Amino acid sequence: MNLKYELQRIISAVGKNPEGNIIKSATHFLRKSKEASGNAQANEFTKSQETARLINWVEDSKLWFHDIDEKRFIAQGATPLKHKKMNLTCQSEYGTLQSVFIKKASDAFVNQATVAKQWKELNFLGEPDFLISQNEYHHFEKILRTNNTEIKHFEKDASVTMDSIYCRDASIATDKGMILCTMGKAGRVNEPAAAAKVYKAQGISILGEIKSPGTVEGGDVAWLDQKTLAVGRTYRTNAEGISQLRALLSPDGIEVMEVQLPHYKGPSDVFHLMSIFSPVDKDLAVVYSPLMPIVFREELIRRGYNFVEVPDQEFESMGCNVLAIAPRQCVMVKGNDVTKTRLLEAGCSVIEYDGQEISYKGGGGPTCLTRPMWRRA
Repeated sequence: MNLKYELQRIISAVGKNPEGNIIKSATHFLRKSKEASGNAQANEFTKSQETARLINWVEDSKLWFHDIDEKRFIAQGATPLKHKKMNLTCQSEYGTLQSVFIKKASDAFVNQATVAKQWKELNFLGEPDFLISQNEYHHFEKILRTNNTEIKHFEKDASVTMDSIYCRDASIATDKGMILCTMGKAGRVNEPAAAAKVYKAQGISILGEIKSPGTVEGGDVAWLDQKTLAVGRTYRTNAEGISQLRALLSPDGIEVMEVQLPHYKGPSDVFHLMSIFSPVDKDLAVVYSPLMPIVFREELIRRGYNFVEVPDQEFESMGCNVLAIAPRQCVMVKGNDVTKTRLLEAGCSVIEYDGQEISYKGGGGPTCLTRPMWRRA
């Protein structure tokens, strides 16, 4: 008898193993996933996608076990199979993306009347076209599925504004659970609570929250490695917020590195740490050096980082806001040709999207449009 046969017995309810109910539940979940996907070939329901979905189901169901004696799961005489553990983490900006939360333009912008009412008050550069924004977002979401990434959605919520399309800012993902932010922009104060409702409904753990008068926005934080979180001190993220964030993360041995950013255009402008710094691999980052603090830049060099430098003419068009969906596999807004060429020269692949409505006008690039969750470490 081998292990495969023993698992078949468990799944078919013949085996006597006490963990059989869990295995049968996992099998039921996968079957339902395939049914929901329709034609497997047309929807590219691959083994890697199946693995990613199963891992997320195990995470959400809190079914990871440690220090297990595998003999408990194998009938006498069965042959154990060698296996390789998939090492996943939320504490990365460049590992292969397994799951991500996004908010569709149709759910954030709602309709043209809502856009017309809100865009000036929220400091958008222009009024987005509702229909065009949906087309742009459809293409953007399709890009995110490149590696069979599981896409989860924040739904329409009347308590938040069209700024909620930039869903990275309301929370921070860690291996121990989500940290809910308190927003530095007054028009976005309800977004963390709206995100928390979705997380709780899906069984995602909440590690803690930043409480007023502390403020932290997700665009101001970036993982340098699994044990180091860089945090921009900006008009959106204050000293009290950073202190609270450090208190939440230090018990797990995580260093919170404060990065003092300049005044630039002042409190009304959207200027985050990730406006000038996007890691795309363990030793490569896209940067805009004229606005980088010297101490931070020197620390990155000390850690072995090389830089893809963004030219002055491509900073405002978000050439520095680059999302890695895998090491050196980059997503960026179309129109930043010099930065794109430099990424290619650094050994990266680049996927572009049209972002006039969903990115340029609101000042939010691909990192802003996503709340990455699990990545391969």
